Amino acid sequence: MNYNDCHCKALRLAKRPKSQPICTSVVTTPSDLLCEWQILVEWINSTLKSEHIVVQSLEEDLYDGLVLHHLLSRLAGIQLEVDEIALTSAAQIQKLEVVLKALDENLGLSSQPDDAAKWNVKLIHSRDLLATLHLLVAMVKCYQPSLPLPLNVSVEVVSLEVNKSGIKSDKQIEFITLQSEDKNGGANKEDPIDELLKLDAHKIATVKKAILHFVNKNMSPLRLQVADVEQQFADGVFLLLLIGQLEEFFIPLYEFYLSPDGHSEMLHNVTLALDLLNDREIQVSDVDPEDIVSQDVSATLKVLYALFKKHKNK
Repeated sequence: MNYNDCHCKALRLAKRPKSQPICTSVVTTPSDLLCEWQILVEWINSTLKSEHIVVQSLEEDLYDGLVLHHLLSRLAGIQLEVDEIALTSAAQIQKLEVVLKALDENLGLSSQPDDAAKWNVKLIHSRDLLATLHLLVAMVKCYQPSLPLPLNVSVEVVSLEVNKSGIKSDKQIEFITLQSEDKNGGANKEDPIDELLKLDAHKIATVKKAILHFVNKNMSPLRLQVADVEQQFADGVFLLLLIGQLEEFFIPLYEFYLSPDGHSEMLHNVTLALDLLNDREIQVSDVDPEDIVSQDVSATLKVLYALFKKHKNK
């Protein structure tokens, strides 16, 4: 499973001690989490490029200690007496104990017990994504603080505890990256896509890539592929077909123009698509059919993001 397959589905469940959460779910905007995910993956791969190590999944590729071992060697110049490849679970845990002990010491976490408690051998080995993200962000802050991680990336941590009276739950917001100075709350929060388009070009490209992967994954049963988000959705055909695929209904061909000829037929298709979204109670803010037809990137991404948000786990 690579990072796009994960998207923003709930973070991996992990059995933890009572003092730690056993279930987590994402409350950050998908764009922020995907940005951070991709930036971290690219950072690891660029750091270990000379060693021909390629990471695709933060959960599946770091749990055995090999990647963390090589990162520690490259970034801190620390050479450890451990096996290069640990095949058994016991060997992997033993290797992680050595690697994380050295890493924690090098990060100076002996004086910051709160930070150190965000990950441990058991959590990393059990492929706990939240713990893995905390660890990698700490490494970035230490070894490459100039790396542009998005601010305010957070998850909702749900702690479950079984007692005599039943199951007790508690929810808390846990920030993975630094919070911005804006504490005004969410009353006047901008649309996530409008916020996204204010970011650097490479971050916009990262999110567009993730949305494109989501689109093509769901269009593949129709043997269709999208390469240009704005252009290929402008006539409404692909948008209608995508909605039908995701919402699991067939749109009769007489309802729209399969090969639209001219602006008015394209506008008809897009208007029908937005009407269908409204009928299915999929909220799209401030988008006019004309915007999609004119290949407005913000309008197109808002529509696709609304579909992604509802169907991201498909």
